Amino acid sequence: MLKLQEGYFYNPTCGNLKTDETIKEILNYISEKPERFYDIIVGCDSSSGQTPNFPVVVVVLRIGEGGRFFIKKVGYKNQKFSNWKQRILEEVLLSCDLALFLKEKLLKHLNQLPYTPRYQFRYIHADIGGNGATKDMIKEVVNLIRGNGFEPKIKPESFVASTVADRYT
Repeated sequence: MLKLQEGYFYNPTCGNLKTDETIKEILNYISEKPERFYDIIVGCDSSSGQTPNFPVVVVVLRIGEGGRFFIKKVGYKNQKFSNWKQRILEEVLLSCDLALFLKEKLLKHLNQLPYTPRYQFRYIHADIGGNGATKDMIKEVVNLIRGNGFEPKIKPESFVASTVADRYT
């Protein structure tokens, strides 16, 4: 969790933001149109190799009107990943850590707003699917995400991990 609180998130509109600034920007985005419904989703991908980067992403969708995303690249200088299964599990663990952290922080602030925001924060997108090598990990990954209190989405529905985060690997 500590790696997710350190450093900056990147947003194409706002540039680099500290964690508390990222939370504030998410709240501002929701407050711009409080009558809309919002879907907050977390996902992660990783680059290949023994010392990969992990772009972990939070997407805030304003249903019917697009959305915003915030990305944090996590890297490990002293840890090597000897196989792709370790990388996939790290992607999911980082997603769960960020989702749990953000959910706690956002709930505290959302409950203090002068209106009742319409949103859901229940999905984590995993970069696995029924085709290819990752199909053998579906049950493990799905249970890991559910065990952290979220609903999993896998390919082809996991666009936060397989599209947004993938662009930053």
